[in-house]
Amino acid sequence: MRIGMGLNYSGGFAETAAEVADLERAGLDIVFVPEAYSFDAVSQLGYLAAKTTRVELASGIFQLYTRTPSLTAMTAAGLDFVSDGRFVMGIGASGPQVIEGFHGVPYDAPLGRTREIVDICRQVWRREKVQHQGRYYQIPLPADRGTGLGKPLKIINQPVRERIPIVIASLGPKNVAMTAEIAEGWEPIFYYPEKAADVWGDALAKGKAKRDPSLGDLQIYTTPALAIGEDVDHMLEWIKPHLALYIGGMGAKGKNFYNDLAVRYGYAKEAEIIQDLYLAGKKQEAAAAVPDDLVRAVSLIGPEGYVRERVAAFAESGVTTLSVTPLAADSAGRIRLIEQLRAICD
Repeated sequence: MRIGMGLNYSGGFAETAAEVADLERAGLDIVFVPEAYSFDAVSQLGYLAAKTTRVELASGIFQLYTRTPSLTAMTAAGLDFVSDGRFVMGIGASGPQVIEGFHGVPYDAPLGRTREIVDICRQVWRREKVQHQGRYYQIPLPADRGTGLGKPLKIINQPVRERIPIVIASLGPKNVAMTAEIAEGWEPIFYYPEKAADVWGDALAKGKAKRDPSLGDLQIYTTPALAIGEDVDHMLEWIKPHLALYIGGMGAKGKNFYNDLAVRYGYAKEAEIIQDLYLAGKKQEAAAAVPDDLVRAVSLIGPEGYVRERVAAFAESGVTTLSVTPLAADSAGRIRLIEQLRAICD
């Protein structure tokens, strides 16, 4: 089992890079740099590339709508170059509140756009002259939509790899099926191993049936919180505000993907209560309404023996990388947790 970690949105680049270098020595395999509506991920990934030697560096995630497909491919190729082939491109749709509210562009057709972007990126990395006439992207731009001077071009530099691994963050059945068909990796959120097959099994099977064998087996990256010890149960409460934010606040009524996931896990009543409280501004009450058993199921929190059992459950369900959030007050504590998890996974 590989071990990953997502970085926090806050913090200075230099301090973060120093910690990642220490985590690399502690056994970390991959680090994900988020973007959301914070600093861009590319600056920090480039900085980390110069400060590390082995750990893979992943975008977690590049949003579909904020770069052109060719720029996405160029950026990935550039990061792969400066990291000596250690970049993993995580992409996802984000949500309409961020895409329309912060970036001011329409949130439309995430499935169709994802498929076309992946195709265009792989053309760029193979150093082909890019030609794509899809529903959402036309390259070169048709003459009647511009000056008519556009012509097929290929990237000037030779990419380090012609296939940079692509990890897609997806939740809905159609999106998950597409991910299993076209991507090297899949990143679900709030992954519940015992219920994963019921929620996503059919979608994964449908996508894998169309999968190109050259992609290899689908890699599954999950994002559990991590705390190991005999007296860490109180840290369940640390996770509840995060779950409440997503289940309750990341989207409007009827347009919250994370609320839908909680419903599919069997928490329909609780998901409705959490959302009603959160949207009413009662964030503490919403967090308190998050069930303990849901927090335990999607996390790695407990004594070493219990965490070992949970790691086995994640592995049994097909997870290949645990991209954890270490619950520790400082860098030394986070490094110690990664070392403990490394020992368990080995």
